Amino acid sequence: MPASRLRLVFAGTPDFAVPGLDACLDSGVEVAAVYTQPDRPAGRGRRLAPSPVKRAALAAGIPVEQPESLKTSDAQQLLRDYAPDLMVVIAYGLILPRKVLAIPRLGCWNVHASLLPRWRGAAPIQRAILAGDTETGVCLMRMEAGLDTGPVLLSETTSIRPGDTGGSLHDRLAEIGARVLGEGLSRVIAGESLHATPQPETGAIYAHKLGKAEAKLDFARPAIELERQVRAFDPWPVAEAEIAGERVRVWQTEALDAQSGSPDSARPGEIIGASRHGIDIACGQGVLRILKLQRAGGRAIGAADYLNARVELRTA
Repeated sequence: MPASRLRLVFAGTPDFAVPGLDACLDSGVEVAAVYTQPDRPAGRGRRLAPSPVKRAALAAGIPVEQPESLKTSDAQQLLRDYAPDLMVVIAYGLILPRKVLAIPRLGCWNVHASLLPRWRGAAPIQRAILAGDTETGVCLMRMEAGLDTGPVLLSETTSIRPGDTGGSLHDRLAEIGARVLGEGLSRVIAGESLHATPQPETGAIYAHKLGKAEAKLDFARPAIELERQVRAFDPWPVAEAEIAGERVRVWQTEALDAQSGSPDSARPGEIIGASRHGIDIACGQGVLRILKLQRAGGRAIGAADYLNARVELRTA
């Protein structure tokens, strides 16, 4: 199919979706319109701010639509008026009713940041880190009425590295997603029909949306789980802990070898060592070394700088 004849509508909202929009533009297809969430209050002044996708679309001169819902007949008629061959959806944030899914001639594609059926839902990147997964990836999926249940057209896998945070893995998967989407578009433009592989019936796990209530570190848990929690919640909502009576945000930690674990007499949450190397806290299993943290109203600092302000905690 010549690129000039492939007309699509793109739907996305956050930073994660911007590389995908760029991939559509780079492929040479006609992007008739971009759909994104309505402007939301942001920043200290709580002023209305456009989404990252809206900013990218306006910079590219593409019409932008921001309906509160796609369930109304007016919203659906507007989409029909754009006459898309295909709709590409990346982290849009609105449910697409069946009537919307049926509008594009070639259906609707979704770029999802996991290896489906594992981690369907809102927070696949962070949930993969929290679970200790060693790999993840991106699936290009043909959408259907179920939540992330559609057949997979293309996919690409990547390792989850020991130092990966929610932020670093987000950025890498966004680029992978753009690459997979670009390949799919190129193959359709070339006249190929992509093979749709149904997802396995087993192995589905739902990735619940992150909440600030999950941010608190519970030192009764194993240190390795808390280390993953800190990485997964960077840059949001950021892990929190209480250190000797002070609530702090925790940005970087290390789970120490279980063989060098806390003394039998140490209670979970007890500081068993505090030096320039870090602040060692006993956990239900093992020891969590805090390397970088943030006091209320301050910036993120290393453990050594924190201990300069709280010399009473030093053990070495």
